[in-house]
Amino acid sequence: MIKSFKQTFLSLELQSPRWNSAEIAVQDYELRHYEMAKWASTVIKGETQKEALHQGFWKLFYYIQGKNEKEVKIEMTVPVTCLVKSGCPDFKVSFFVPFEHQDSPPQPTDPDVFIEERKGEAIFVRSFGGFASPEKYAEEAQALARILKNVGQSFHEDFYYTAGYDSPFKLFNRHNEVWYFKK
Repeated sequence: MIKSFKQTFLSLELQSPRWNSAEIAVQDYELRHYEMAKWASTVIKGETQKEALHQGFWKLFYYIQGKNEKEVKIEMTVPVTCLVKSGCPDFKVSFFVPFEHQDSPPQPTDPDVFIEERKGEAIFVRSFGGFASPEKYAEEAQALARILKNVGQSFHEDFYYTAGYDSPFKLFNRHNEVWYFKK
């Protein structure tokens, strides 16, 4: 647990989903093509986004610490994503399943945690630094949506994902993203 805890809170060399940069890479955003991948997820209902991220993180952290059918520890990965839907009080928090478990992820024993397969997608990404709050994520998502509309890009406007790459203990050179899926 110490190694995984240390990796988690210091953000050291963590695996992330595979993607390729598409033809669009400008100052304000980029278009990435993500490969199909499995994620461990949980839905937190009726909480604030900040509280949902907190609760969801710990449910998923216990899963990777061995609260799964095989009782195996799983390496921490990045990013931690959160699905935000317009007007919906529920938030889906997810960890990417490491490559060595992609074919057959250990099944969660917590009934609130599940494995999902996200198909390959083209995703518009806006990156920003600093400590990200729900308000900052919403501000960056609004900025990305405005930019995409201004340049005529078609995207799913009814939801976005937040993506956090750093532990709360990392003070400098922090990396956060918001994602809109291309139509």
